[in-house]
Amino acid sequence: MARYDQSSGECLVFTYKEGLLSAVAHDLKVKVGRWELSYDGGAIDATFDPTSLSVVCAMRNGSDAPGAIPARDVKKIEGSIQSDVLATKRHREIRFRSTRVEASGDGYEIAGELTLVGRTRALTARAVREGGRLVAEVRLHQPDFGIKPFTAVFGTLKIQPHVTVRLAVPVEA
Repeated sequence: MARYDQSSGECLVFTYKEGLLSAVAHDLKVKVGRWELSYDGGAIDATFDPTSLSVVCAMRNGSDAPGAIPARDVKKIEGSIQSDVLATKRHREIRFRSTRVEASGDGYEIAGELTLVGRTRALTARAVREGGRLVAEVRLHQPDFGIKPFTAVFGTLKIQPHVTVRLAVPVEA
């Protein structure tokens, strides 16, 4: 059995802005600070701690833009993610369990179920080799899990309903 966590891999969430005032907002790169994933030959079981999400930086045109968000705003964003978006006081864990993992070309096709804020939905992803890592990227539609995307200034500034989650773990020899 292979085990991975934040010390051996990386889990990132990317959010994207939209709306009339989107020019003054930021796309975000958010890191999941505590997570565990085990792989047992044909099954994946992963848990993610929603209280461990932290803003890494803003993104501009797909590139990191460190320092673009003042520290006080970063803390507000992180607080909003925990209380308003993920309701971490009620939902202490995000969980993924595979129902199928199949080798396919240079990677794997993965199907399973994701439980997020108390709702479980089917999820499929493809993991591919990137250097010495396997990288899976999946697009999540927040409303599918009952999450209302963040809005401000009477809806003229908002986060798109989808986010991208990227998980990378070392390739087993």
